[in-house]
Amino acid sequence: MKIIVMGAGVVGLTSAWYLAQKGHQVTVIDRQAKSGEETSFANAGQISYGYSSPWAAPGIPFKAIKWLAQKHSPLVIKPDMSPELYLWTMQMLKNCTEKSYRINKSRMLRVANYSRQCLLDLRDEHQISYEGRQQGTLQVFRNQSQVDSVEKDMKLLADSGTRFKLLNVDECVTKEPGLALVKNKIVAGLYLPDDETGDCHQFCQQLTEMAKTAGVKFKFNLQVSSLLIENEKIAAVNTSIGTLNADAYVVALGCYSAQLLKPLGINLPVYPVKGYSLTIPMENAEFSPISTVMDESYKVALTRFDDRIRVAGTAELSGFNLGLSSKRKATIAMVAEDLFPQAGDITKAEFWTGLRPMTPDGTPIIGKTKISNLYTNTGHGTLGWTMACGSGKLLADIVSDSQVEIDTCGLSSFRYLL
Repeated sequence: MKIIVMGAGVVGLTSAWYLAQKGHQVTVIDRQAKSGEETSFANAGQISYGYSSPWAAPGIPFKAIKWLAQKHSPLVIKPDMSPELYLWTMQMLKNCTEKSYRINKSRMLRVANYSRQCLLDLRDEHQISYEGRQQGTLQVFRNQSQVDSVEKDMKLLADSGTRFKLLNVDECVTKEPGLALVKNKIVAGLYLPDDETGDCHQFCQQLTEMAKTAGVKFKFNLQVSSLLIENEKIAAVNTSIGTLNADAYVVALGCYSAQLLKPLGINLPVYPVKGYSLTIPMENAEFSPISTVMDESYKVALTRFDDRIRVAGTAELSGFNLGLSSKRKATIAMVAEDLFPQAGDITKAEFWTGLRPMTPDGTPIIGKTKISNLYTNTGHGTLGWTMACGSGKLLADIVSDSQVEIDTCGLSSFRYLL
């Protein structure tokens, strides 16, 4: 089949790659000049299979109120008064129950653990370099209440086959020696040995070249305006250079997927949750993270690349605003200096922001739609890099009508019709 994939972020790219491996003629279109220039550009760098959890969880509404009163809050709300934000928030609150949390987290872990195997297979079969490290993630806790609340997560991790270990302070320092200078600030940590790290933007560039070699065509600097429907099927994509035709169409436009699909009567609750990052030149390797350290208190991740440290966090609800906030910069800079004060020169850091495509239940939207030749691969939130390979391969199997390798129940847009 001829297939058009809309979106050249990491999820669109993996979709195109695996579709090409199935023998399809694939064209990727994107409004940017090259792949991975938006949400995939400077994200946290963590490939966090075991940390795959929905933000909608029991107790979150009360925590959110507390966070909003903090100077360095992991959550910022600047309401744009849009009906989309209101409806998304209401749906998220409905998912803040024990039952919904268990269902949503199990779905997310299903995709994440599958994605882990897909990335391993991809690395084994191809020379792909993205400053990757396979040394796990350490989630550090600053108080005992955080340790107590992680117990339900550990049960879900065990049920999904995800390896983990709860560490005391000395064990945390053994895993991440750079924390020795601040060991008095933490009380415990959750170690996830199968998690990885890597520069997502570099991965996108590598995979783009691999995809081109495999026959995938790329059309950059191309704006998608709408989808043309005829006889209850998609007939073409309307773009800034005219219409493009294919047999099947995949929407992998992240936060912008919902806008494109709404005129077709497909209402995806995908909202742009804004995040920020600093990329700091590393000066003292011995005082830097070895892999990824996640500060549970501030929801900030610190990830080691070859000679840089990526510090990322904040969930800001402010619509499609891409302005850089000095207050958000101060928060993630504070965490970097608080946990790894001698790692690098923060005055030389590069500041960035991006929009994460978040669903109210945390689970991505992968698979068929009510239109027979239209598919989605979107809504991964903060876990696009984590779930990209598994999501792309699963989508390719669904489009090809092949036997899928994991249970697809609850992953498509149809779950919002129930």
